Amino acid sequence: MITWFAEFYRSGGTFMHFIAVCGLYVLGVAIYKCIFLLVKFNTNGANLMKQIQKLVMANNVDKAIKLCDAAGDAALAKVMKAGLSRANRGELEIQNAMEEATLEVTPKISKLLPSMFAISSTATMFGLLGTIFGLIDAFDAVAHAAPEQKSAMLASGIAIAMNTTGWGLMIAIPGTIIHLVLNGLAGKILNDLDLYSVKLSNLLVNREKGTAE
Repeated sequence: MITWFAEFYRSGGTFMHFIAVCGLYVLGVAIYKCIFLLVKFNTNGANLMKQIQKLVMANNVDKAIKLCDAAGDAALAKVMKAGLSRANRGELEIQNAMEEATLEVTPKISKLLPSMFAISSTATMFGLLGTIFGLIDAFDAVAHAAPEQKSAMLASGIAIAMNTTGWGLMIAIPGTIIHLVLNGLAGKILNDLDLYSVKLSNLLVNREKGTAE
């Protein structure tokens, strides 16, 4: 298997290196975003909101803030903590605090995802570019090479054309699928921020008015 891959890579020519760099970038970003989106930034929004609601209704806002602190770097916890920290300062301040916190964490959630998709697509383009140059070499061999060299040069040109296309697709297809998964996870976190920040704001405002249930 290793021998086959080495031959496959070597036969693809120079553009295989560019595609490999794209692959390493996509792999690195995928690992980085998995760690942050699955472990650091993500949390069970419904469960966190349920616990905070109980504490707020029991007039134990300080404990609710500590609960958010215990969630570490979870994006939703940071936004909720911002609102809880201004629980007694009125609706406008509560909303402004959570909006500010949301604006701070949103770029971290989406960070590198657009570039990951772009680099995955670039791998395909490098593959197509390698295909074009490979076919040029193949046609040039047919047209100008000495008879005894035509077969080897034609095979080399076709190998470059096919291998770079294959290598580009081997990087681009998994990269695109992983991007879709990570983008969906990032979207879920952002949707939770919107949903539960509104719920918390309403809860705190109604608590002050004495109408919270």
